[in-house]
Amino acid sequence: MHQDKGISGANAVEQNQAIHAREDEVIDLGALLASLWRGKWIIAIFAVLGILAGGYYAYVAAVPIYRATSVVILETDQQSVVDIESVVSGLSADTVTINSEIEVMKSRSLAGRVSDRLDLEQNPEFNRSLREPSAFALLKSKVRPFILGERPTVERSDAERAERQRNRVIDALLERVSVSNVANSLVFRIQASSEDPAVAAAIADMLAELYILNQLEVKFEATQKATSWLTGRVAELRVELEAAEARLAEFSANTELVSAVSLRAMERQLKELRDRISLSEETTTTQEARLERLVAAVAREAQAAAADDAQLLRFLPQVSGDATIADAFDTRFAQLVERARLDLNRSTQQITTLRQSAADLAARIESQSADLIALQQLQREAEASRALYEYFLGRLKETSAQEGIQQADSRILSNAVIPQLPSEPRKTRILALSALLGLVLGASLVLLREARNRSFRGSAELEAATGLSVLGQIPRIPVRSRAKLLEYLRTKPTSSTAEAFRNLRTSVLLSNVDAPPKVILSTSSIPGEGKTTNALALAQNLLGMGKKVLLVEGDIRRRTLHQYFDASPGKGLVSLIAGEATKEQAICEPEGMGLHVLMGEKTNVNAADLFSSNKFRDLIDDLRADFDAIVIDTPPVLIVPDARIISQQADAVLFTVKWDSTSPDQVLEALRLFRQGDQKITGLILSQINPRGMRRYGYGGRYGAYGGYGSKYYAN
Repeated sequence: MHQDKGISGANAVEQNQAIHAREDEVIDLGALLASLWRGKWIIAIFAVLGILAGGYYAYVAAVPIYRATSVVILETDQQSVVDIESVVSGLSADTVTINSEIEVMKSRSLAGRVSDRLDLEQNPEFNRSLREPSAFALLKSKVRPFILGERPTVERSDAERAERQRNRVIDALLERVSVSNVANSLVFRIQASSEDPAVAAAIADMLAELYILNQLEVKFEATQKATSWLTGRVAELRVELEAAEARLAEFSANTELVSAVSLRAMERQLKELRDRISLSEETTTTQEARLERLVAAVAREAQAAAADDAQLLRFLPQVSGDATIADAFDTRFAQLVERARLDLNRSTQQITTLRQSAADLAARIESQSADLIALQQLQREAEASRALYEYFLGRLKETSAQEGIQQADSRILSNAVIPQLPSEPRKTRILALSALLGLVLGASLVLLREARNRSFRGSAELEAATGLSVLGQIPRIPVRSRAKLLEYLRTKPTSSTAEAFRNLRTSVLLSNVDAPPKVILSTSSIPGEGKTTNALALAQNLLGMGKKVLLVEGDIRRRTLHQYFDASPGKGLVSLIAGEATKEQAICEPEGMGLHVLMGEKTNVNAADLFSSNKFRDLIDDLRADFDAIVIDTPPVLIVPDARIISQQADAVLFTVKWDSTSPDQVLEALRLFRQGDQKITGLILSQINPRGMRRYGYGGRYGAYGGYGSKYYAN
């Protein structure tokens, strides 16, 4: 029967552990909100502290900062005063140009000019060296050498120190200046912040003014550089033009005047000469052939045929008959040969003459062609130099005219107005953020405390962790001293506390129905958990059943039981064990209580040795015969071994765990020590429960004694 009960109890424990394991895997939003609600006062305190800290900073500590704004517009479509091409063109309206102009406004060079114009180096807000060092700075300067050592000394000239100082002022100025572009526009907002509203407005206006002046200066400088370069270039081009014209004039003076027309006429004449030479050469060839035929002819008939002369042909028939005609024929033929030879010589000389004339004319044409090409080249060079010179001269005059009519690419839309109210600190926002930060810190602290708190707040948690049953749940007793505990239980018999102890008494007696426990031991893991109170209240409740009850103070090292009673005898437990006193002398019965009490005594004997003795065992056996119930209050288990030794003589062991205080490690370690001696814990008592805390933790609905409906049954 008992075995089945133990098995079912083990199964219940396993089920509880499984349920809690599943619950741990899921974030319980209700439990989270309940935890925050339980710590609402901590969260509220942190929120109030955050508001106070934020209010102190916003209204006392923070230095008011004023912000002024100057507005500038970028003009990309400008009308020129005169229609002259500018050296520096206007700006476009693309994103690159807008971002570039923002960077120009935020440049160090422009900030340096603003600092110089407004003499910010003499303003302590921007020049930290002019401020009085704070207490923290003084402390830091004294502590730093001990931690980091002395800084190495660097010798710098006055110019270097002045430059470093100016750079620090510029850095401080840049931190207080911001430039932004209005979306989908060419408008820029220049914002400047300062502790002085007039200084803030002056910085914004000066930055806008110098930005526009910088555009003019850039254009003027570019125009001036272009003018200077063009002046030098025009002078160079003038020299080059003069040199080209001089070369052309000199060439024209030293060269025969030629032209393309006369050159073409000479070329036609040369062609005619070459044609005549060709004809003459043909004639000469014919004459050479005739001369050769004449010379080759021997007979008179052949001579007459070769000469083809009418006179010879007339003489030929008579040659053979008349010597005179034969002589005339020969004389005539000789004349024809000589004439042919003379004609050939004359033709040859004529060809030679024509060839010489053609050669001379060709040479003349070639010479005049080269001269004409050189002349044309010199003319082109002179014309190119003249055109380039005239262009640069005109550009120089245009650029010189632009120096006085340059226009900036931007203009000021509105100047900064001296602010009347500070823009920082934003007090409402600081207070809201401070309150929010306080709420977050408070909630974090509450959740951290909840996460670190592994104590027991309900019987189910305690049973799941230990595997033992919780026999009683005792609320916190509303008394200020231990002496009023029994009086409260007597005068408030229908209170929730009295009913809780009656439930404990019932559970203890029902823990073994066949043999109700007679010697009941009360202990805990550490001091202050309420074991003595539970022992005393249990003994008082057992009296209500008409039993003769003895309360034994087994904690002879600490001895607190006398605080519950007005008087105590001189002898006690130690004297009774040692045989130095009788039971009548050692056991007292406080007036009006009906309870028998055996208090502890101070002794030099070790308590563990005393309780391990046979005399103590015999004493318990003897007291069993005299009393219906014996309740023994023992020391904490984790402190001394007395409770484990005394438990060997007990019928029931009640282990007290303080609600929302004792850690699981302490409880489990104490139970482990009990198991080492093969001692069994009858049950657990969850004591000093705060009913309001139980409801805050969400246990009011599950535990009837601490639910809202319990007030109808109790009269506290």
